[in-house]
Amino acid sequence: MTTPRIAVIIPCYRVESKILDVVARIQPDIAAIYVVDDACPLRVGDLVEREVRDPRVRVIRRAENGGVGAATMTGMAAAAADGADILVKIDGDGQMDPALIPSLVRPLLSAQADYAKGTRFFAPEYLVDMPVVRLLGNSVLSLLAKLSSGYWNIMDPTNGFIAMHATIFRLLPHGKIAERFFFESDMLFRVNLLRANVVDVPIRAHYAGEFSNLRIARVILPFIWYHLRNLAKRIAYSYFLRDFSVGSLYLVFGVPAVLFGIIFGAYEWIESVQTDVVASAGTVMLAALPLVMGFQLLLSFLAFDIANVPRLPLHVRLLESDPHAADQPGASVLPKQN
Repeated sequence: MTTPRIAVIIPCYRVESKILDVVARIQPDIAAIYVVDDACPLRVGDLVEREVRDPRVRVIRRAENGGVGAATMTGMAAAAADGADILVKIDGDGQMDPALIPSLVRPLLSAQADYAKGTRFFAPEYLVDMPVVRLLGNSVLSLLAKLSSGYWNIMDPTNGFIAMHATIFRLLPHGKIAERFFFESDMLFRVNLLRANVVDVPIRAHYAGEFSNLRIARVILPFIWYHLRNLAKRIAYSYFLRDFSVGSLYLVFGVPAVLFGIIFGAYEWIESVQTDVVASAGTVMLAALPLVMGFQLLLSFLAFDIANVPRLPLHVRLLESDPHAADQPGASVLPKQN
């Protein structure tokens, strides 16, 4: 049996003080290392080519800065084209320990998962060095990511330490994945549409004054919008376009009931205030009953959605049924996504 080829992709932008150490600490059993210079003004690609003698290292330069997502997709596409079986993305700023790569890829090598990602929320000890702002922000983003991606079993959605089977990568709509800081969360949404299995792997991040291009205040509102947009898309694709299940019925009856209760109740309350006439018991019940029933149906949908998290690795089934099922980059078994 052929040993799976593992490729490490390192998107680089303003990480010149850390990148050489990151590359040097990548284990010898990694088949290839792709350093993607995302149009870095300090020319980090030149630095790597000048200082690194490791024959596994290949520098890829992007003509324009596209963000962490664009750089990662560029590197993953090159690695998949070169025959890599497992694609690992690690940041070049030194926060992630390359020694943890074997732990990250183990679920994929054992055919237990299609996609693995790091989580810093596994144990309280892992959070000691995390700034409070990041801790609170990640907690909120984790809840939003659970809603938008459908992976209720994961935490730390913005964690950039990820591993993906190349078969799954080839099925993704490469040109539609978010290119900048929403990349990791959008990737979870996309692999859920494929019904890929995702697992968390505990890691401990290191914060040592590294420069971050992420500004929480600037991205929080766009992140909320992107998550809500992906939630709407996921529900449309998963519960109405691709399948129609009991969960779909919960939504069909629950959403109109809640809306009717809110709108009718608000209208009657405003009219009661304006006319100074107390609403009858029947009017109150006509507003309250649909609202309560609708809310119960939405809670039932939430329970159904949590139980509907993909549990079986997709790449194993694809390769067993057809070894060439995912040979073409960008091929998709899904309807066209917007």
